[in-house]
Amino acid sequence: MPGRESGGSGEVASALLRTLGLTVLERGWLSANQAVFRAAGAVPASVVDTGFSGHVEQTLALIDRALGGERLGRIVNTHLHSDHCGGNAALQRRGGVETWIPSPSMAAVERWDEAALSYRLTDQPCPRFVADRALVPGNSIALGEASWQIHAAPGHDMDAILLFEPQTRTLIAGDALWEERLAIIFPELVGEDGFGPTRATLSLIERLDPRAVLPGHGRPFADVAQALAASRERVSAFERHPERHAQHAARALLMFHLLEVRQAPFDELVAWMRQTPIYRTVTRRAGLDESGAADWAASHVRRLVDDGVLLQHDDQVAVRPQAQ
Repeated sequence: MPGRESGGSGEVASALLRTLGLTVLERGWLSANQAVFRAAGAVPASVVDTGFSGHVEQTLALIDRALGGERLGRIVNTHLHSDHCGGNAALQRRGGVETWIPSPSMAAVERWDEAALSYRLTDQPCPRFVADRALVPGNSIALGEASWQIHAAPGHDMDAILLFEPQTRTLIAGDALWEERLAIIFPELVGEDGFGPTRATLSLIERLDPRAVLPGHGRPFADVAQALAASRERVSAFERHPERHAQHAARALLMFHLLEVRQAPFDELVAWMRQTPIYRTVTRRAGLDESGAADWAASHVRRLVDDGVLLQHDDQVAVRPQAQ
């Protein structure tokens, strides 16, 4: 999907722009959305999240357009998955930009620990960047015309944060809350508790009572109660059937990979899944041997083709054009 100023909830987006000096850039699923803030007094122009590295030229052009010639002075990341911080390095190369990341991730970025940062686990690229300041839960950060509260938001990513502006009750949610879907709960895939922290984060959002949510993916939305109820139902379903969460994650990560490479031979996709650490961990925890893991991987590729999500011509598997 080409990047664009969000029109899916046009009234929400317009009100945010007027009140907060904010433009919402709604992106496709390979890149997270951006919240772009104009400078306000001593507060520099800022962007929250920077998309995937494969979209970096588009990301820079969209940010430049949203700022109308202002110089970007600050990057803020809700968490450090590759689709949220893949543009950090390119923006830093322009100079004059300070980067703020969640405080628990500071040490991993300083030593560039790709295992701790999930890039090795998922076999997703992210150019190395530096972090200047920590986003500490309980503190606040000035963005545009307002002061935004920083809240811990563990679950999808245990280091993640939320940004909440209490006067307009606007929430920048990252991947903690989407309108219609639930993000992968990564800790669960490696045998750690992720469902509990996810529930706690959903309860936090309910207490904050936002009037508008800017999710990491999808349009801004205002029906927060419905989104919370749907997310809780999905968490409960995954708690009852953890294997379904593993299947959900397998499909999502495979789609991400195909959105990146556009197409690949069927057997090559199966081989990629078998050698990627996150899949190896999931199949090992499921008690599958090498043959079983190969069958499991092939079944996911086949099901996406059979469901019409992916296209197959001869041996080549590709993403449908509207999904790119």
